[in-house]
Amino acid sequence: MPDIVIMFFLLGVLAGLAKSDLKVPQAAYDTLSILLMLTLGLKGGLALHGQLHWNLVPEVITVILLGVAIPLLLYPILRNLIQLNAANAASIAAHYGSASAGTFAVALAYAEANHLVISPQTTLYLVLLELPAIVVAILLHRKATNSSGSMAGIWHEALTSRGVVLLAGGVVIGYYCGPEGSKDVAPLFIGAFKALLALFLLEMGRCASQYLSPFPIQHWRLMAFGLVAPFALALVGIVTGIVLDLPEGTTLILASLTASASYIAAPAAIRAAIKDADVGLAIFAALGVTFPLNVLVGIPIYYEMMQWI
Repeated sequence: MPDIVIMFFLLGVLAGLAKSDLKVPQAAYDTLSILLMLTLGLKGGLALHGQLHWNLVPEVITVILLGVAIPLLLYPILRNLIQLNAANAASIAAHYGSASAGTFAVALAYAEANHLVISPQTTLYLVLLELPAIVVAILLHRKATNSSGSMAGIWHEALTSRGVVLLAGGVVIGYYCGPEGSKDVAPLFIGAFKALLALFLLEMGRCASQYLSPFPIQHWRLMAFGLVAPFALALVGIVTGIVLDLPEGTTLILASLTASASYIAAPAAIRAAIKDADVGLAIFAALGVTFPLNVLVGIPIYYEMMQWI
């Protein structure tokens, strides 16, 4: 039986396809996303409390290198096989090199429900994958188009995006305060995690349905990419987790992150840095194709792949 949060996602999809007037107001959605990302960061920071040590450095560097390698791998595929122009290939490479906070939350809930061991530093992966992918993709576009611009502006856009600030800030607060210092806010954030996730996925389901009706057959190459790429990228995450000797839960979450695509931080950064990119096309692939694949069937399949390997 699917996890209850997945049922909320399906409800949102069905409501959207049926043209229901169901809609989470924008202000409420913004509040939900803020609470969810703060909760993810806080959970990671609390787990890290008293657990931070130097032997995490190789793991952190490896995850950063994944964020660099994925857009470098995907860009030529998007250019030559999917036949996108330089701007859109770089844009989608950035989205798929980055990670989805929603997918992270679902993978975390799945791992916890299955009592899989999760390392304290796992939440850091979300931030570590986000930044390098965006910067690498922008540099790829600049090289392809011989354009120039301020690297300081790129880094500022990436580092100050809402998702990065909330996730990183939550980690720092949780790590500094620890369980004792955060006990007054823990019931709201930690206790309500699944409820927040369910409401967030309800709206994500409704948003995803907008890209599926009418069915965009003209983008069949991109849809095929959005369905196939996650499995290849999940395999990269699984192999990395095995090489690093990560616990099962952490390896599954890393695989789910490498298989995911950003639809929060990356669109804002790409819209500002690559003016001629169709960010809507990237959101269609990330939110309309890959996100439903991951939350409905992908994460359990990645777990089976991990067990098989």
